[in-house]
Amino acid sequence: MENKYNLKSPAVKRLMKEAAELRDPTEHYHAQPLEDNLFEWHFSVRGPPDSDFDGGVYHGRIVLPPEYPMKPPSIILLTPNGRFEVGKKICLSISGHHPETWQPSWSIRTALIAIIGFMPTKGEGAIGSLDYTPEERRALAKKSQDFCCEACGCSMRSALLALTPNSNPSAEDYKAKELAQQINFKAESSLSRQASESGGAESEPSTLTEGDTSTSASQEASEAPQAEQAEASPATGIEGPQPAVTPSTGLPLSPRQRRAQQHSQQGQRDGRDPASRPAFAPAPRQPLDESHAGSAVLIVVLTLALAALIFRRIYLANEYKFDYEL
Repeated sequence: MENKYNLKSPAVKRLMKEAAELRDPTEHYHAQPLEDNLFEWHFSVRGPPDSDFDGGVYHGRIVLPPEYPMKPPSIILLTPNGRFEVGKKICLSISGHHPETWQPSWSIRTALIAIIGFMPTKGEGAIGSLDYTPEERRALAKKSQDFCCEACGCSMRSALLALTPNSNPSAEDYKAKELAQQINFKAESSLSRQASESGGAESEPSTLTEGDTSTSASQEASEAPQAEQAEASPATGIEGPQPAVTPSTGLPLSPRQRRAQQHSQQGQRDGRDPASRPAFAPAPRQPLDESHAGSAVLIVVLTLALAALIFRRIYLANEYKFDYEL
């Protein structure tokens, strides 16, 4: 197997080291990779004592990613047990379903001890979990001794060392329970963090809604005086058409007086509202008559000069012809 893989790979180095550490079976767990695949392991664990799984030995698979130990493995149980579904990836905080809770310091040994600690816990609807009755689990624990894996050829009757009075299983049970409680606590912490983040995300729309409400209220408050001014303007008659009359006599204005009044009103409006005036004053128009007169004089001068050149050319040609005849 060593010639099949790149020995410089961190995952290969780590798995070969763990395979050497777990080569000999213990009284409570054992795991080894397949002969032709270093990234697929088969394991056997003993059911925790004083539980519904007491007396049972359960077999399963561990599929490791190429990024191991940076990413968690996937765990699949192959023996019916009443706690985990058979042939399905189970959802634990140490499995591939929760990469956010996985720690690279954990190992396959950690996963095996955690599985033993998780077995007496409640499934609570997790992926790959079952909640069989205690009677059914005890019956499956007795039947598990007859299971034999077709892939690795491991028999549950000889997979682990036999329990002896000097085995002191309480230490292993204590370690498994402590590790399971630690992993459960970390999973609950991550779930509470996700819940708080989702709660914060839900509170953001409400904050934005309150901001929009205050903005709309301020806009309504600013638009109210404008509406009052618009309603008051028809009453004062500023925008409505009125007949132009002389203030002193009350007689209609003449056209000249009307134009003068319009110019004065326009000047007053421009003085009150600087924004209505153009930013750049239009340039004064140049008188067009002077430019046209200058152009006409230039055209006449050029025409006379051209005529003089033609006349002189003709004169010189005739004079040369006359001298040639003589």
